[in-house]
Amino acid sequence: MLYPKNLEQKLGFDKVRQHLQSFCESNLGTQFVEKIKFSANREDIEQWLAQTDEFVKIIQSGELFPNSNYIDITPYFAKVRVQDAHLSEEEFFDVILALKTLDKCLDFFREKREEYPFMSELTHPVFFNSDLLWALDRVFDERGKLKDNASDRLYEIRKGIASEKQRLRGALDRIIAHSKKDGYTPDDLSITIRNGRMVIPMFAEHKRRIKGLVHGESATGQTVYLEPTEVFEINNEVQELEYAEHREVSRILISLTDELRPEVESLKGIMKFLGLIDFIRSKARFAIDISACKPQWSNSKQFKWENAKHPILLMNHRELNKEVVPLNIGLSAEKRILLISGPNAGGKSVCLKTVGLLQYMFQSGLLVSVNETSEFTVFNDLFIDIGDEQSIENDLSTYSSHLINMKNLLIHVNKKSLFLIDEFGTGTEPQYGGAIAESILTELNASKGMGVITTHYGNLKEYADKNPGLLNGAMRYDIHKLQPLYELEVGKPGSSFALEIATKIGLPKSTIDKAKKKVGVKQVSFDQMLGQLQAQKQEVTRAEQRIKQREQDLNELTSQYEDLKAHLEKQEKRILNKAKQEATQIVQEANKEVEKAIRVIKEKKADKEVVKKQREQLEAVKKKNVVKAEAKTKSDAEIKVGDYVRVIGQDTVGQIAAIKGKDAELKMGALTSFVKLNRLEKVNKKAFKQQGQVQSYSGFDYTAKRADFSAKIDLRGKRAEEVIPLLDVWLDEAILLDAKVLHILHGKGNGVLRQITRNHLGTYKEVSTYRDEHVDRGGAGITVVELR
Repeated sequence: MLYPKNLEQKLGFDKVRQHLQSFCESNLGTQFVEKIKFSANREDIEQWLAQTDEFVKIIQSGELFPNSNYIDITPYFAKVRVQDAHLSEEEFFDVILALKTLDKCLDFFREKREEYPFMSELTHPVFFNSDLLWALDRVFDERGKLKDNASDRLYEIRKGIASEKQRLRGALDRIIAHSKKDGYTPDDLSITIRNGRMVIPMFAEHKRRIKGLVHGESATGQTVYLEPTEVFEINNEVQELEYAEHREVSRILISLTDELRPEVESLKGIMKFLGLIDFIRSKARFAIDISACKPQWSNSKQFKWENAKHPILLMNHRELNKEVVPLNIGLSAEKRILLISGPNAGGKSVCLKTVGLLQYMFQSGLLVSVNETSEFTVFNDLFIDIGDEQSIENDLSTYSSHLINMKNLLIHVNKKSLFLIDEFGTGTEPQYGGAIAESILTELNASKGMGVITTHYGNLKEYADKNPGLLNGAMRYDIHKLQPLYELEVGKPGSSFALEIATKIGLPKSTIDKAKKKVGVKQVSFDQMLGQLQAQKQEVTRAEQRIKQREQDLNELTSQYEDLKAHLEKQEKRILNKAKQEATQIVQEANKEVEKAIRVIKEKKADKEVVKKQREQLEAVKKKNVVKAEAKTKSDAEIKVGDYVRVIGQDTVGQIAAIKGKDAELKMGALTSFVKLNRLEKVNKKAFKQQGQVQSYSGFDYTAKRADFSAKIDLRGKRAEEVIPLLDVWLDEAILLDAKVLHILHGKGNGVLRQITRNHLGTYKEVSTYRDEHVDRGGAGITVVELR
């Protein structure tokens, strides 16, 4: 049961319908939007949600799906059913376009059946006679006109018309040439058509110079349109052939309509299918627009929503560049009724409407603007009491209308109901209004139904605090700035902050003091205590945030320290191994020289001069090795601006742009990064080229490359420093192969890959333009590049 009758308008679902209709391609889809209904059947809801979720994936994947020609041909069926009646050429062309759209949809889901099972199920009851489409498409051209070869008779007639018109033009051209020469006809005028016959324009004063029939004159009367007697017979022949053409076209259209007549019932099913596709796509487009998702099902009678946002408020705030504060709310069997209190304009009513609208959307098969981890359940009934139902015609006051709503609610409410009540108990004297509201609340609690209620009454807050099944909630308020925060805090009641707001507005202190006395010390103290508790809560929250941030910073520093430690240990091992290898090589070379010296001394029988000479050679080798080791150590240690370097432990190669202390500015294509000098090692230019920064196309097989080249590259999941080399290689191939349009799939995320990609594209003079892909095919997650 839904109560009241205007529930959709009160929740704002009528605006949701309007947005859905704006996303439809044709009235086939809008008809389904008008039929959206609230359901309590879990299987139906699951199917609707799954279909929409799959279509969201189709749109975001950028896959080609037919987006046009969802034409409603239903109005033509009545004409088709009449014997000897026929559709016009334009109407037949609509039928062809609709059938072609159907054919493309069926092909798509036939190929993607495993990826989109719920959408593919919709194709099963559709009967499509492909022979019918072939028969129609064979005789109509791309402009929706019958082709000359639609029949042999039509071909002969149109051939005759063309021949006679050519003969007619030739005769008229000769007459016009003589007339212009004699000054009977304006120089800038030529053959025209009047009453379906070819005529020539003449000055009115010369109309009797040429024998013929006048078919009219210009607005000024200075020019007449004359059909010379010489072309009467030819014009008559052309007209007779055109009549014959019309008769043959009608005969063909009647024949085609006869073929269409037995297919009317299957065409109805086709229209329903195309309407469903258009409708589900509109739901998917709306879901993307409000960042909606398919939530989780709750295993019990409870719901728990995270980051819930009112979709209409979200769209309105986006136009104003304002953020919507998300709502975190949940109810369970133990905590069934939430009583929300707080200051006016603090967001209580918005909170209430958000709960009602999102639940209504969910049970109508729409994706909802919450986190994917949120849990939803199904209610059989939805009752709301929001706004003023005052009626002069029915002699109802505001409070009377509220009581009527409460009466209907108490009659029908049960454990499968969800009720939403705004400003509970207001509209009459507070003493009695509060008492009646407390009694109604007692009965609602006993019904085991779930609900959200907003109120200012202190007795209701106290009642909720003391009785099981109920819990208090408050809209947070900045007590220092006296501004609402629009955040729901569950577990404690809220204050109206009436005296504080009055003080801020500037009411005299004496007036406020008198008000405090009238309210009583107990009530003032209670409100002050609530305010102090809220202020303390805000301070604790801020402290928790600071501690959490410090923990995060500490974790990052710890991670950096561990990475640095591992890197240094790896670097130390590498340097030691390299030093050992070099030392071994030096020792081996020295041993060779010593052995050589001993051999020479033995051969020369220890001649003093020979011994002296060999000692000098050994000393020279020693000095050479020392100098070589020192030079290499110095070379390895010193990194200068312009050097090619590699980040130790990675394959990324770049060039030093600047050195500031112990940090180096490393350029990798369009990407700039700051790296510690001790994390870099020098490489030669050859190694730099081998990393993809400079490509060589010697021995390039153009045909093979063109066959293997893909105009689409997927950068999702890549690190920022990996992107530039990949783009360089791919763009160089695209330019060499003369590609014109490229697609770079980088995803949306936080926009880093998108920004790096576009910055790098700006360095290529061969790039003409780049832009976001169409929203239906991926939007900002794909960059479309056009090359010169």
